[in-house]
Amino acid sequence: MKKISFAVGAAYTALLAFVIVCIDQLIKGCMPIGSVKGFTYIAFVAWAVYFFSGCTGKGGIRAALGYVIGITFSIGIILLSGLFAASPFLAVPLAVFIVVFVVLYLEKIPWIDLIPAMFVASGCYFGIMTYVPDATFATAAYVEIVYGFIGLLFGWITITGKTAFAKKIEK
Repeated sequence: MKKISFAVGAAYTALLAFVIVCIDQLIKGCMPIGSVKGFTYIAFVAWAVYFFSGCTGKGGIRAALGYVIGITFSIGIILLSGLFAASPFLAVPLAVFIVVFVVLYLEKIPWIDLIPAMFVASGCYFGIMTYVPDATFATAAYVEIVYGFIGLLFGWITITGKTAFAKKIEK
């Protein structure tokens, strides 16, 4: 890769990061929770998820499905842990064990087999539920889906744009 092509790609990616932060500043007040601080981090994490999903449209769809499944299973962990409330120390660990055991079998099913995306989505979801006041299952899921899909879209935009720029510059 030529130095100019690398520099253009870096500037383009930096511009996209700038745009994500601007989008957060524009939409965070419309979110049902966290309207003061925003959730840029979720978009950036999802952007990275797009890269490790293979940098393709199919990989992006698999990642988006992984986000939805990860959020769904996170809710399942929270609800299931309530069943083990008699043992507070083991309630969450037992719920996690059971749900993760089930989740790992999803890698056998095409299109919903991107387990790392599910774990990333779950981690972000638990972060919202733990640290954002007034978060509910629905509000946390909504916020994560909005920001997660923004990040996945920007992953696709990054690869598409950098590829187009590289072709033009290297001609």
